[in-house]
Amino acid sequence: MRKDVRILLVGEPKVGKTSLIMSLVSEEFPDEVPLRAEEITIPADVTPERVPTHIVDYSEAEQSDEQLYQEISKANVICIVYSVNNKKSIEKVTSHWIPLINDRTDKDSRVPLILVGNKSDLVEHSSMETILPIMNQYQDIETCVECSAKNLKNISELFYYAQKAVLHPTGPLYCPEEKELKPSCIKALTRIFKVSDLDNDGILNDNELNFFQRTCFNTPLAPQALEDVKNVVRRNMTDGVKDNGLSLKGFLFLHTLFIQRGRHETTWTVLRRFGYDDDLELTQEYLFPMIKIPPDCTTELNHNAYLFLQSVFDKHDKDRDCALSPDEVKDLFKVFPYMPWGPDVNNTVCTNDQGWITYQGYLSQWTLTTYLDVQRSLEYLGYLGYSIIYEQESQAAAMTVTRNKRIDLQKKQTQRSVFRCNVLGARGSGKSGFLQAFLGRNLQRQRQIREDHKSFYAISTTYVYGQEKYLLLHEVMPDFEFLSEADLACDAVCLVYDVSNPRSFEYCAKVYKQYFIDSKTPCVVIAAKSDLHEVRQHYSLSPHEFCRKHKLHPPQPFTCNSTDAPSKDIYTRLTTMAMYPHMAQADLKNSTFWLRASVGATVFAVLGFAMYRALLKQR
Repeated sequence: MRKDVRILLVGEPKVGKTSLIMSLVSEEFPDEVPLRAEEITIPADVTPERVPTHIVDYSEAEQSDEQLYQEISKANVICIVYSVNNKKSIEKVTSHWIPLINDRTDKDSRVPLILVGNKSDLVEHSSMETILPIMNQYQDIETCVECSAKNLKNISELFYYAQKAVLHPTGPLYCPEEKELKPSCIKALTRIFKVSDLDNDGILNDNELNFFQRTCFNTPLAPQALEDVKNVVRRNMTDGVKDNGLSLKGFLFLHTLFIQRGRHETTWTVLRRFGYDDDLELTQEYLFPMIKIPPDCTTELNHNAYLFLQSVFDKHDKDRDCALSPDEVKDLFKVFPYMPWGPDVNNTVCTNDQGWITYQGYLSQWTLTTYLDVQRSLEYLGYLGYSIIYEQESQAAAMTVTRNKRIDLQKKQTQRSVFRCNVLGARGSGKSGFLQAFLGRNLQRQRQIREDHKSFYAISTTYVYGQEKYLLLHEVMPDFEFLSEADLACDAVCLVYDVSNPRSFEYCAKVYKQYFIDSKTPCVVIAAKSDLHEVRQHYSLSPHEFCRKHKLHPPQPFTCNSTDAPSKDIYTRLTTMAMYPHMAQADLKNSTFWLRASVGATVFAVLGFAMYRALLKQR
């Protein structure tokens, strides 16, 4: 909403422009009227809308045409004043003033106009019969007010309507010729309806209506008031109320009714509460609230954010199969202006046998977005209405900014839940297979993935000592000469080579020596495709000798060419190394260390699944 309002009064000489301003200020008719009143500013605390208001007079005798044009360009609303007892001043409204104003304003951002019939104390009849055809002819005219500067009739109302025309304009909302809401208004109100429909049943029940009312107007509706609202809709349309709840058609009808009855401020209050600006676009401030992320810190979703996302999942998982079908995903993102998830997402997170994103996969994708691009995550949560549903100042309340990694290293413990492992290796070494195996896909399932649907990321949960953590795997393109800071910034590194390709390990050795030999980032060498015949690597040292020389854990045999889903032990190890980078390699080699982590992972995975099934039964 605007921070101030500038009102310009124009019209023929002697129609009473200056008298209107002076009567408003002094609350009495002036004995002497100057040619032009000085610009006045009414403080916010004495205006109905709590917005500072500047009122500007125009005098043909004192000002040039150029000064008039400047004032027109600065005005937020223009009052064209005529005298109700002077036909010539009424004719000038259409023959001179409206064309002049339209010539001096941009077509796409026309200022609202208010017709002001002054000196109503001098006549017994109304000028509205003459004015109504003019109002119907020009869309920019918001309203017409008849008033009298002499007996103070409708003076305050005049300036209130002028303020209202700026702060709650009709133009973006309603088409008077068609007597219906404009498409952009319908689109915005439809999103608001869907966000407010907490159980996604297509109607707003009494609880949802009360929550909506409290959210927008800080007060619930009394039961009788709720019934009265629904009765108004019932009387005017057949399908506006269903199962004693308000349908989308009924919701849109109510807003049409508000506007037709001159209560635009009701609809504008709703739109602004849900983040919309005067052009019915979501504001940048709403979508992208300020969040400070110091260097070496990461971003994660907090507990409330996961609860909110779970409720969003529940409301769209119509068949209760713990996965989102393509239609359910489409329905979920109807409140977005575009589809945010492409087909690559299904190859980034866990899916069911039909290839649909599971509950775990859904939360994983949100975790990934928040980690990689927190601004995008804030935007998405904005579309879903997080700050409104959870009554927070902004989506920033859903985020946790982790502490600096150096402090984690010093304290030898971490509070983070998401760990990034960059996967490097020569082309064809098995990096993509390693990522997909983390999502439970064996080689046979991986071969079904289309080339243009491939993903360079894989994210899922692992358990380390009973703690659920997210491991994010990122496949780095094999460009040895140009590894960027992003390619190197991670919590653990996987160096993957193909045991059946004699030239595969050389890339891993060179990358390690150039970029990681002096780094504190834990590194693991993966001997991929271990089901194939192992050949001697064309490098001065064998992989085992290389690892021994550089005090690395021995190469980990790995294959995804199995009947069942590939083993997840290696991913638990990677997460453990990422969580405890300060631990000596000797500790990491210790078999009991890995046994404790793996057993913990298995136990908690089983417990976690059992708890999840119990939660589903409660849904």
